[in-house]
Amino acid sequence: MRSRHHRAGNGGGSSRGSSGSNSGGQTPLNRNHVFDSNGPDLRIRGTAQQLFEKYLQLGRDATGTGDRILAEAYFQHAEHYFRILNAMNQAAQQSQQERMERQQQRQRSYEQHREDRESREGDQPREGGDDSYDAHSQQDSEPAGAE
Repeated sequence: MRSRHHRAGNGGGSSRGSSGSNSGGQTPLNRNHVFDSNGPDLRIRGTAQQLFEKYLQLGRDATGTGDRILAEAYFQHAEHYFRILNAMNQAAQQSQQERMERQQQRQRSYEQHREDRESREGDQPREGGDDSYDAHSQQDSEPAGAE
């Protein structure tokens, strides 16, 4: 009999709410995402990192007690979450690289815009620019009776 939390179509170790909420039913690439994992003989809830470490430890414990079948099942679950961690790390690196490229493009665009503005300002004399300022400053420095 199925429990009331069972979802048809989702196997053991699937992420909570992953079907339909993400494109293609893929695992969300958020390090803080909490998974509900149905292991070989128990249910575990936690992040991919926590589940990886827990299944790895359970596999080691099962190996120590001589249960190679159960140990292999735990190691397979650990490998599943290890792959999820790798996918998360790759996505984070790609996202960081894309952010850096966008920042560099914005910087280049800003510098080009500034250079264009400075070259336009240098080609056209400004009204009330430096020449008019010099004339006013010379008049002010002359004595009042010198005209």
